This record gives sequence, structure tokens and C-alpha cells, in this order.
Amino acid sequence: MKVDSTRKTARLAGLLYLLSSIPGFFALLYVPTKLIVRGDAAATAERLRSSGAFFRLGIGAELLGMTLFIFVALVLYRLFQPVSPGPALSMMVLILMSIPITLLGVVSEIAALKLAGGATGVNYLSVLDDRGRDALAYLFLQLHGQGILVAQIFWGLWLFPFGVCVIRSGFIPRFLGVFLMIAAFGYLGSSTAELVFPQVAQAADRVTSILNLFELPIIFWLLIWGAKPQKVRSAASPE
Repeated sequence: MKVDSTRKTARLAGLLYLLSSIPGFFALLYVPTKLIVRGDAAATAERLRSSGAFFRLGIGAELLGMTLFIFVALVLYRLFQPVSPGPALSMMVLILMSIPITLLGVVSEIAALKLAGGATGVNYLSVLDDRGRDALAYLFLQLHGQGILVAQIFWGLWLFPFGVCVIRSGFIPRFLGVFLMIAAFGYLGSSTAELVFPQVAQAADRVTSILNLFELPIIFWLLIWGAKPQKVRSAASPE
């Protein structure tokens, strides 16, 4: 791949990475904090009823972010395949595996909205009393969250081969590859704590939330600087 082509591909990857992350942050982090009242199904259902449009916006953002990330994976594969074909393929496969898991979880959000009474054309749910519907709505929101935790395992795993690709590339600083591997432990630690050791999840989250931030530098490096093959080679080689 030529220098200019490599730089353009890297910047495209960074742009797509950023564009997919913004709706993902909104849908997966911001919306739940505004609508879900931890441990209170009735209050959560009331918020869904009163903020149905906002909740649907979150669903749309989640769909958009995950769809865009398909192209992130493809562009990153194109960028790294010439220099590190094995890890590049592993990177692409692992992140693509997370996307259907996340998209399927959206069905749980739609079910929660219908159960809470925030959607039209669901008169058949009148056989359930209000408390029962609210409880089921809350359950489906919890199922969506558990699905995200499962997908998060792959969000962590793909960062390992991604980091290897960066380290081997010769056109992106190696320390960014190390940062990606650190972030991988954050995602994996968070998922493991929540799914397997819930008693320590809150304490673990204080650490993993910091580790996750190590993924951010690669996004801005790709977007702003792209790839610099000639400069890295000249610094690494005595010739």
C-alpha cells in the first residue's frame, strides 16, 4: 500500500471510529443514566412512558453506531492486512462477532418500551397489570445490559490483535498498540466482574473505567495524523 493511500486509509478509519463512538456513547452510557432507576421498575417504566421519543433516539443511535463499526472493522483490516495479515484477520473477526450480539439486544429495548406503555398498538398487553408490565419492562432493560456485557468481551478481545497490528505496522507509534492492550484488560475485567463476580463489580469498575480510556488515543491519532510510514522507518533503521 502506498504512503498516501495508507495515510488516507488510516484517517478514514479514525473518522469512522469517531463517528461510530459518538452515537455509541450516547446510546449505551448517556441514555441509561437518564432513564433507568436502579432497582425501581415502576420509576423506570414511568420515565420510559414520559420520554419515549428520547428512548427511541437512543435505540436509533445504538443501531447507527454498531452499523458504522462494521465499516471501521473493514477499513482497519484493509490498513493492517498488508503488514500483519494474521492479527488483522483476528481483529476483524472478533469485533464483527460483537455487532450481532449488540444489535440483537436492541430487541429487548423495544420490548421494554412496549411493556411500559410507551409504544402504540399493544392493547394485547392489557391482560397484565401495571406492576407486572413495569417489572417485565425493567427485566428486558436488564437483559439488554447483560447482552452489552457479553458483547463487551469481544470489545476487549479484538484490541489485542489490534494492538499487535499497530506495534508491527511501522507507521503508527508502538506505544498506541500497548495502550490498546491495556484497554482490552479494562473491557474484559469489567465484563468478567459483572457476569461472574458481581460482588466485586462496583470496585472493579473504578479501575476498568480508567483502563478503557486507553482506547481513545488511537482514534485521534488515526484521525489527525493518519499513518507516517517514512518517518517511522527512518527512525527505526540505521540506513
